[in-house]
Amino acid sequence: MKVFLLCAISSLPVLAKEPPATTTCTAAAVQFLAALDPAGRAKAALPFGSEERENFRYTPRDRAGLPFKEMTETQRAAAMKLLDSALSEKGILKATQIMTLEGVLAEMENNPTRRDSGKYYVTIFGQPGDAKGWGWRFEGHHQSFNLTFLGNRNISVTPTFLGSNPGEVRAGKHQGLRVLAAEEDLARSLVTNLLAAGKPEVVFSDKPPGEILSGENRSVTALDPVGVLASDISEAQRASLLELISQYTGRYRSEVAATDAEKIKTAGIGKIRFGWAGGTKPGEAYYYRIQGPTFLMEACNVQNDANHVHATWRDFNGDFGRDLLREHLSGE
Repeated sequence: MKVFLLCAISSLPVLAKEPPATTTCTAAAVQFLAALDPAGRAKAALPFGSEERENFRYTPRDRAGLPFKEMTETQRAAAMKLLDSALSEKGILKATQIMTLEGVLAEMENNPTRRDSGKYYVTIFGQPGDAKGWGWRFEGHHQSFNLTFLGNRNISVTPTFLGSNPGEVRAGKHQGLRVLAAEEDLARSLVTNLLAAGKPEVVFSDKPPGEILSGENRSVTALDPVGVLASDISEAQRASLLELISQYTGRYRSEVAATDAEKIKTAGIGKIRFGWAGGTKPGEAYYYRIQGPTFLMEACNVQNDANHVHATWRDFNGDFGRDLLREHLSGE
């Protein structure tokens, strides 16, 4: 059993000895900007100190940056290469599937103007490779990837948000598609297991909130401690919890998420709490959160008759690389 738990912990990224991720991400950002004409660069390139860098949104709206719909085929390929430099294969798949769902919604709602898969925006903040800090954002309806780079090693990947509407496509050529299936199924399996093991406190409310509580807030703080502590459950259950956490950290390449994942482990695996609200059967509305000393992960499936999933990962001090930047400034 101990071997099983150690394997689960090792599935979370660890700090890389070499910094290839920063080099790869920098090169991809440089290539993306080089592919743009002056008008495109004017939209895509903003100062690192711009307030827009922390304008975290996942609802459908126009955004700063260069949208896919205004890019040439070559520019879109460069944008996808930028994503590929940071996201894992699983993360890329989820990102592209969520873009596909905009087309599904356009047909369901007969509103291609509001539901437009071309309204995903790429923004570069600062000069790629600047040791004092730079970053990039890929954002549109139901997804927001925010990366901050400082020096040759430190990378921040929060806030990260993914959503899926429909949570399950129930008709048409994409029938059966569940973009966030693992985030839901692993959590439901864990809460069911904990209840069967005599941990009724894991369900802290019969009624889930209507939305993730952190919302589109630019900063988040710890929520009420609910559910069960990882230190109070079995090793197998802790391994299941870590597997669930890895669905969030694993949206990125391991070397890219290493800084943030290391903070989760350093603060103490045993101090992480898992709590559930709502029904535990498939099709029932639910909410859950995973909260440790440094981070918050939330998922909610309540809207549209429990067929509309939101799943987010936040850092209390490190969203948008705030803690890395503070440490850098204090050391100057």
